Amino acid sequence: MADILLETLEQYWNYKSFRPLQEDIIRSVLAGNDTLGLMPTGGGKSLTFQVPAMTLEGICLVITPLIALMKDQVDNLKARHIKATTVYSGMSSEEINRHFDNCIYGDYKFLYISPERLHTELFLKKLPQMNVCMLVVDESHCISQWGYDFRPSYLHIADVRKLLPATVPVLALTATATPDVIDDIQEKLHFRRKNVLKKSFVRDNLAYVVRNVENKTEEMKHILRSVEGTAIIYVRNRKHTAEIARELQQAGFSAHFFHAGLNRDEKILRQDAWKTGACRVIVATNAFGMGIDKADVRVVIHADMPGSLEEYFQEAGRAGRDEQKAYAIALCSPTEASMLNKRIDNEYPDKSFIARVYEALGNYYEIAVGFGEFRSHGFSLEDFCMLFKFSFTQTNYALKILEAAGYIEYIEEPDNSSRLLFLVNRDELYRTHVSRSAEEIIQTILRSYTGPFADYVFIDESVIATRTQSTRDKVYNELIALSKMHIVSYIPQKKLPQIVFTRERVETKRVVIPRTIYEERRMRSSERLGKVIEYITSNNVCRTRILLSYFGERSSGDCHNCDVCRRKMRSGLLQWEYSAVREALLLHLKDKGSEAVNSLSYSLPLEKDKNVAVIRYMLDNNDSIQLQSGIVKLIEN
Repeated sequence: MADILLETLEQYWNYKSFRPLQEDIIRSVLAGNDTLGLMPTGGGKSLTFQVPAMTLEGICLVITPLIALMKDQVDNLKARHIKATTVYSGMSSEEINRHFDNCIYGDYKFLYISPERLHTELFLKKLPQMNVCMLVVDESHCISQWGYDFRPSYLHIADVRKLLPATVPVLALTATATPDVIDDIQEKLHFRRKNVLKKSFVRDNLAYVVRNVENKTEEMKHILRSVEGTAIIYVRNRKHTAEIARELQQAGFSAHFFHAGLNRDEKILRQDAWKTGACRVIVATNAFGMGIDKADVRVVIHADMPGSLEEYFQEAGRAGRDEQKAYAIALCSPTEASMLNKRIDNEYPDKSFIARVYEALGNYYEIAVGFGEFRSHGFSLEDFCMLFKFSFTQTNYALKILEAAGYIEYIEEPDNSSRLLFLVNRDELYRTHVSRSAEEIIQTILRSYTGPFADYVFIDESVIATRTQSTRDKVYNELIALSKMHIVSYIPQKKLPQIVFTRERVETKRVVIPRTIYEERRMRSSERLGKVIEYITSNNVCRTRILLSYFGERSSGDCHNCDVCRRKMRSGLLQWEYSAVREALLLHLKDKGSEAVNSLSYSLPLEKDKNVAVIRYMLDNNDSIQLQSGIVKLIEN
């Protein structure tokens, strides 16, 4: 089996060996075990299901909420000559039906699907006809009420398991999870027995740093001048990505900005420029980074802290995947903690306001009560808020709560590329009578894109227009005409975010936001935010220790790398040295009760002068110990 796995890895991915933990997870799944794999960002999670699936008969069903990541992985698999496809909300019913049929009859190896599609009638009808060999749940923390990104649609996965043979194993994957979330994932996915495989969250090469500054942009410039190599700067606001990138460009840095509102071509161009080194710095919202493989990022800067240490750890962890020295730096203003606390009120507006937003959506699209299920609508948040005089920020979060409660799906990142599939075969196509301009467009598509008779391909009307010496509008109109003739299936790009009603519209008074979606989530969000504030305000505890403790992992000592560990104490020692001696001293006195200073100075982990310096510093500051007649003992509470 080992030979087959390595042969498959080298044949399709050109790797000669697995990364730590990958092979353990693969073997667990191939043995038929339900498995929860915890691998930090950049650990190579996708290979833990892609490699074993290639050695099994049938199709691997991959459930993930990240549409952009779905498409990237499918494109990467196709580039390796592996048959894969994806289905997500916003696709036409005809398109979805064709993709499902391909999975039944077309020897496809991978079907990526969004969780919102799991309880649809069409999927439930088609699934039993597929020869599923493995069920993969990516971002599996989303199934947990205790997770930071709970999505109720994930709860349908347990129902999907009932439609599959009992021998089909589940592989749940996530980059970060607390002990409560680990238990909850396995319970919600009906694991036959608990089985967790995880890699340590320790990153010896990554230095965590918090800097309190008045001017964050100037500090970014200072850091970029001090640390060579590729960088990511995370902010929460799309507008700020462009503003900061512009300031960095004016200061002489090669920088681009990135957020979910960019069209697909712009995203690809900017990602590629950054990945190849043509652009050094990318200033981005959290839309950037997921699934992007770049090992030599030297610094990740957070100009705005996310709402949880899970998110922070994932984003910061994109630095130093090559195991070389790297930095994760959080920039904080003097008012950072108070600004973080204010987020809770914005993220959880009053329930009455949420109900008003739902009612306004129905009126906005003129959907009658009892109608509208699975209809997709272009959505401008700005236009919607101006029309109904709603707060922009609170409306955005109200939509997300309505999504979590199962009333809508709010797709902030629409599919910004047109797609096309020929509905006739080549022989029929050449017998079809079309206009001369349509003929030129057809020939250009056949020369420019691979496989349009077998599956939908992404097309660019502007490229086709240039190659046919036409205009984009003329290409669009010709493709619409060909679509009406049933020669092609043409799905133009969607330029706006999308609202999908995942159930029929209900009366406003019947809108129910469950306690688990609102009150309990608000409480947990507040607790998670408290841990973020603790992380950025703590000045005497190793930052790696704080992170490891949050994820339920015991630390064997301070990291010696973070800003706290590297900071010089008034004792003349580095913080980590002070912490090591202090911890050893307290443990020693708890065991011995008391001991003479001279004897202690030789019993502690560092050289005598440093041990004495710590004892003296603790005594001067009444820190846990006292001195009586040359004997050191613990202060009695």
